[in-house]
Parts: sequence; C-alpha cells; structure tokens
Amino acid sequence: QGVSLGDTFTLRCHLPRLAAWVWLYQEGGLSYYKGKEKEENAAEFFFVSTEREHAGRYWCQYRVSESAEVSMKSDPVELVLTGENTGTVDSSERVRTGTNVTIRCWNKDYGATFLLHKDGRSAPIQHLVPDDVGAVSFTLFGVTPADSGTYRCSYHPKNYSFLSSPLGDMSSHPFPMEVMLGMNTPKYLYPTGAELVSRGNLVVAVVRGCAAVLIFALGVFFVIDDRSLWIRRDESLGGEGI
Repeated sequence: QGVSLGDTFTLRCHLPRLAAWVWLYQEGGLSYYKGKEKEENAAEFFFVSTEREHAGRYWCQYRVSESAEVSMKSDPVELVLTGENTGTVDSSERVRTGTNVTIRCWNKDYGATFLLHKDGRSAPIQHLVPDDVGAVSFTLFGVTPADSGTYRCSYHPKNYSFLSSPLGDMSSHPFPMEVMLGMNTPKYLYPTGAELVSRGNLVVAVVRGCAAVLIFALGVFFVIDDRSLWIRRDESLGGEGI
C-alpha cells in the first residue's frame, strides 16, 4: 500500500478469532498495543500524520481474553510512503533518430538512489546514485522510434528502502519523447545492405531509362534520314526527265 507523507492512514488487523488484545509490530521499529472493551474480529490502528519512520513492514498478533495463549504473527504487510517530487528534464520533446537524449532528475535528499521509468514498463530502465549533489543525468544513447514514450523519475531516500517519491501523476513531471524520422535523420557512415540494394535498383532504373531514350532518338533519326534520302532520289529522277 502506498501513502503520501503527512497523510492519515489506518492499518487494520483481521482476526480469525474474537480477541481482546491486539498488537501491531513494525519491523525494526515500534510496537503498538490495543486493548478492546469487547472481543471483536478486527482491530484498527490509526496514524494521524505519516512520517518516514512509519514506512516498513508490519505484523499483527492477538491474544484471546482469559487465556495466556498468544497467536502467531500474521503475514506481513508493507507500507510504502511517497515523498518529495523529482524534476526532469533538459531535452526537447522531439528528437531525431540517432540522437543522445539526456534526462535530468533531482531532489533535495542527498544520497538517494534515482530510478528512471518508462510508461508501459513494469521495472525501471536505469538507476543511478548521485555524487552528493542531489541530481543525476540519465542518458539514452542513439535513440530509435522504439524509445518514444513518456519517462518519469523517482527516487529512494538513503536508508529508507520503503520510501519512494511519487510516480504516476503529473507531480512527477512526466517527460514525453517522440523520436522523429525524416530527411535530416542521421545516416550510417557506411551504407547498409538494404541501402546498397536500393541504390543499385535506382542505378539500373536510370540506365534503362537513358537507354530507352537513346534508342528512341536513334529510331527517329533513322526515320528522318531515310525520308530525306527518298526525297533527294525523287528530285534527282525528276531532273533527269526534264
């Protein structure tokens, strides 16, 4: 369960038997005791304003009235607190294929571990620990259209493994990125096999076109030349008859 810092929350212990005393234990932390005026099958523990120390793993335990028998501890429940926001980015939203993109994340909690998330991916795609400056720069090298999407930052404060910054709402400053294809798309230094085939086909088409034009021009030339020859012959024969 995720709860924001400063919020009120309730942990409820569901009991398989009617109990008069219920304990709530926090791993490595405090224990909370609650006596009940009447035996009930549930007990609620209220926390008015959550702090970092409340994050962690909890167990319930109970005892039936007029009995020295204490139950086994329940299955644990983990409480994750969401804290301060992170910030991003210093890069444009539209980039070209092959570009290196930098996404910058920061917060005021030095020593935190930063995580870079991409919407649609269940696990973080990168994680970094800053060098005592409270900020990190994630780099995506040579992006492709497959890298298009929305990216977000989160962090885990040092020594608080169950505390995580917000993720999934607008307060986490989502960074949408679209990788564009176009005339200015960077090309490989050496052409790929597909490019070689394409260029070869283009050369063949150009050669065939030029050959067709040349043959047509030669045909027209021979027709005109042949007609000129017949005209000269007719004129010559006409002169002899006179």
